[in-house]
Amino acid sequence: MIVGWDTSMAPTSVCVVRDDGKAFRSEPAPVERLHDKPEHSRELLPELERLLRQARAEWRDIQSLAVGVGPGTFTGLRIGVATARALAQSTGAEVAAVSTLEALAAAAATDRAVLAVLDARRGEAYAAAFRDGERLLAPVAIAPEGLAALADPGHAPWLAVGDGAVRFRDRLEPAAEVPADASTLHAVSALAVCRLAREARPIDLDALLPEYVRLPDAVPRR
Repeated sequence: MIVGWDTSMAPTSVCVVRDDGKAFRSEPAPVERLHDKPEHSRELLPELERLLRQARAEWRDIQSLAVGVGPGTFTGLRIGVATARALAQSTGAEVAAVSTLEALAAAAATDRAVLAVLDARRGEAYAAAFRDGERLLAPVAIAPEGLAALADPGHAPWLAVGDGAVRFRDRLEPAAEVPADASTLHAVSALAVCRLAREARPIDLDALLPEYVRLPDAVPRR
């Protein structure tokens, strides 16, 4: 059994996949929630427990934990990673770290080149590109006006997904197709996180760190 979640964006996305392959997951986040204030500290553990009950499972049944490590909001990523560490220590489950942008692209389930874009705030976007599971572009923090140039015409036609693709639609089109704002492709799927984790090697808890991509907003004074 594998349990996975992603707390990089405003919605809290959670999934439980039993040994028989049956998945129990959070409802897809509506588009209006993509830019809401995150409530991960209040939502994550109760949602995990709710889905475990649906799966008729207990914490001791979990063999693997999968966590989206970003990029994304700093507080959200810290909550997701800290929860994974605590549960791994208490249950003995293995842990896999999954790129949030890769999970976003994988959920599109297409053979097209996918540009996964998250709104990084402060006038920037996080972006990475994938095609058929292959990474075409490593995660970067970039100004919105530079997004269209990432959609290399050599891999056309492109698909752009994520809350950043919604916010910066005018910057991306016509270099890439952006699904309708209400499309569930714009929210990170914890089921995609779980599926990617099955193909990843477990990591040591000391190596489980958020993938911030850019420097924190606040740093200690020297």
